[in-house]
Amino acid sequence: MAELPFLRDLVVLLLLSLGIVLVFQRLRQPSIVGFLAAGVVLGPHGLSLVREVRQVELLAEVGVILLLFTLGLEFSLTALAALRRQVLVGGGVQALATLALAAPLALTVAGWRAALLMGGLVALSSTAIALKLLLDRGDVDTPHGRAAVGILLLQDLLVIPMMLGVVLLAERAPAAPGPTAWTLATGLVVVAAILAAARWLIPRFLAAVVRTRRRELFVLTVVLICLGTAWATNRVGLSLALGAFLAGVAVSESEYGAQALADVLPLRDTFSSLFFISIGMLLDLGFVVRRPLLVAGAVLVVLALKALTGVGAVRVLGLPLRPAVLGGFAVAQVGEFSFVLARAGVDLGVLDADLYQVFVAVAVTSMFATPFMVGLAERLGDRLDAARLPGWLAGAALPAEPAPQVPGDHVVIAGYGLNGRNLARVLREVEIPYLIADTNPELVWAARARGEPIVFGDATRPEVLEHLRLERARALVVAISDPPSTRRIVSVARAGWPHLTIVARTRYLSEVEQLHRLGAHEVVPEEFETSIEIFAKVLATYDVPRALIVQKIEQVRREHYAVWRDPDLAPHRLGRLGSLLAGLDVDTYRVTESSYACGRSLAELDLRRAAGASTLGLVRDGATLASPGVEITVRAGDTLVLLGTNVQVERALAILDTGAPPPAG
Repeated sequence: MAELPFLRDLVVLLLLSLGIVLVFQRLRQPSIVGFLAAGVVLGPHGLSLVREVRQVELLAEVGVILLLFTLGLEFSLTALAALRRQVLVGGGVQALATLALAAPLALTVAGWRAALLMGGLVALSSTAIALKLLLDRGDVDTPHGRAAVGILLLQDLLVIPMMLGVVLLAERAPAAPGPTAWTLATGLVVVAAILAAARWLIPRFLAAVVRTRRRELFVLTVVLICLGTAWATNRVGLSLALGAFLAGVAVSESEYGAQALADVLPLRDTFSSLFFISIGMLLDLGFVVRRPLLVAGAVLVVLALKALTGVGAVRVLGLPLRPAVLGGFAVAQVGEFSFVLARAGVDLGVLDADLYQVFVAVAVTSMFATPFMVGLAERLGDRLDAARLPGWLAGAALPAEPAPQVPGDHVVIAGYGLNGRNLARVLREVEIPYLIADTNPELVWAARARGEPIVFGDATRPEVLEHLRLERARALVVAISDPPSTRRIVSVARAGWPHLTIVARTRYLSEVEQLHRLGAHEVVPEEFETSIEIFAKVLATYDVPRALIVQKIEQVRREHYAVWRDPDLAPHRLGRLGSLLAGLDVDTYRVTESSYACGRSLAELDLRRAAGASTLGLVRDGATLASPGVEITVRAGDTLVLLGTNVQVERALAILDTGAPPPAG
């Protein structure tokens, strides 16, 4: 039987990578760092255990495609249109500023052609690594996450002009601009065709596939759309990543986007790990050892420069300093497509071999550093947040416009995401005054156009809270998805306004106690509320009375969730109670003018004696009276709540309706 060297390499690669990643997990390091380290160890510049490197790189490309495809599935054309400012303004500022700063620095070690190319290489960031970290941390939908995604999307769109720029930088550049214009026009036509298909063609096509009721056919169709769109964009000079992202957006426009995401996720995680391994294989440790000062200095300069331009780009979008630091540091690495441009530069004589090796070492090291840069951004952001920085630097914390007038005793809502919008709607319906603050300019403008009392401002800053008249407010609701900012808002509000009732939203149960210590009266963790909804529905399935379910919910909340650590639900008693109640029925009867019960008291009806059923409650004019007294007279429009066996309730309903029980048998 013929040997399959690639299969042997793949088995060795996955086996040893698994061990290396487990070691890094034990050291509490991100899995991305483990995969990059595995590539360094196993690749041609390490132990050389993998010989078919090109085959691994091809599988790695599939990983990038699937990673961007799943990101697109979480967007829609509407969401993509909402990012246009992040793409055009944020991405444009980041790319131009990085190029303008990096190219002059590169002139100290290279000619102007190579320096200009090096500036372009540094301007690109790793879409795969940055988005992987944002997805793992649940930050894609945060303000800084949206800014980072916008910057990355523009970089993917710049691939065509940058590739053409490499050709023009070559000493033997083509004189005629015809191919350049043709390639650019073709790329724009393909992107427009994909977006049109997302709106009108793909949802109908997927609906036809779903009607076959063949899951394997659905999965095959989704993968075909993903790979086919990536191939089409690559054929016209666009990046595979952009095509895959647009394919995900196209599928998300159908009602089958959630199922597609679930089916593709296992493939994405497997192939994207090969991408990170293949990047690690590019690093030549021998070159790093021979030129340590040059590599270390270049890495520090690139990371600092990209962090600076990234933070500046996010600040230009109007976000405060802390989210600007988080977003800017997330895109501070060199991108995977830069390797393609650099290789083209070597082939065309723009870069020499030594400059290429410096670039590869800097790029791979910057990717290694990304998880640590994101962690550093959190700590740095917290320190900057606590510092009393000038308004122009901290992010114009004080809103430029006056806060809408409120009579006092109002609710202040920090954050206008899904939770903030739902709360605002309910408060408006019950006529409780409120004010909103958010740091997303587009969100603020759109909400203000709808008449919402909202201002642009960073609620972590005391000046903003003063601007929202917190001294006259009754409650503050922190409804943002950024844990450090949530803690900061609670701490500042409690110190400055002790009278306030503070309600905070958080993601995880582990954050509840800290927020309570900082001064929050109520903390609502998303995973906790989900767990309550689950056990309430399970108990209801076993016919456990609603009153007992509510009692258990209150017990969990009262004990600060200790019930999960030391359960005391007495499941054997609940199970026995469920079996005892299995034969009972609860039903309601709506009294009309023609009902026998209309105008009669409960004593006259005497349902307990006549039918064996009990009257649990009476609903009148929207108010519920539990265990009503026998002297109460039943009126038209009342609803009676009855408890008994099936037979007893049926007899009671007949008496209420006609005055006589149903005939026996």
